[in-house]
Amino acid sequence: MKLGVSSYSLVKALRSGEMDILGVIDWIADQGGEHVEIVPIGFSLQERPELADEIRAKAESRGIDVSNYAIGANFNTDSEDAYEREIERVLREVDMAARLGVKRMRHDVASSTDLSIRSFNLALGRLAEACRRIADYAAQYDIVTSVENHGYFIQASDRVQALVHAVGRDNFRTTLDVGNFLCVDEDPVAAVQNNIPLASMVHVKDFYVRPAARNPGEGWFKTSHGNYLRGAIVGHGDIDIREALRTVKSAGYDGYISLEFEGLEECRSGTKIGLDNVRRLWDEV
Repeated sequence: MKLGVSSYSLVKALRSGEMDILGVIDWIADQGGEHVEIVPIGFSLQERPELADEIRAKAESRGIDVSNYAIGANFNTDSEDAYEREIERVLREVDMAARLGVKRMRHDVASSTDLSIRSFNLALGRLAEACRRIADYAAQYDIVTSVENHGYFIQASDRVQALVHAVGRDNFRTTLDVGNFLCVDEDPVAAVQNNIPLASMVHVKDFYVRPAARNPGEGWFKTSHGNYLRGAIVGHGDIDIREALRTVKSAGYDGYISLEFEGLEECRSGTKIGLDNVRRLWDEV
């Protein structure tokens, strides 16, 4: 197992200009992180493609891996032209992933205001075809593409499984986010048990949880069924992180684990505390 950090954990410092992505890599290495996951928020590789080479060189100079490239996408479009344009855009992002030197790339797949299983079943074939085409293109670079349990529409563990199996490619799997299952009110530990055999990457994230009848106010967002979540330092929230990590470890997963911090605390301190907690808990379980 290699423990590292998603650059998204430090997005507040990136957006404010306190850090740039090369400084993020230095910071992760200084905390004992073994890899960086690149999420291009707070900077753009498409606008400045040479930055991919700088990221790759910086990580190599600090002795850490560039583990994964994670981007947004939505193939649930209103027209065939928009569908094809989105596929083509993501194919160009696969080229960027290759330039970064990663062997894993997460792209989102769909969003919708209609979260019903009927809507999902109707869209599944078209979404799977888009993912299949991208995975086939990525195969030339030996890149494994993946869908994250993210964005409500494809977030529950069974929907993720349905998509992965419908795509039917060995190099299309799932980026398994321990915390994100709560966004659709699914028990995180049970969902991790369901999907860890399909994981190409693992994210560890924590949330505070409050029931729908107890609106906590500013700083919280709603789950698909009206409960409330707020990002927490990993190990401080309401998710049983210890048991989730035990499940991951017991399954024999030995790949990259990324710490994701989305709390209200200062991002560097929140990320460091969470990183230390995951390292300690992994050794204990």
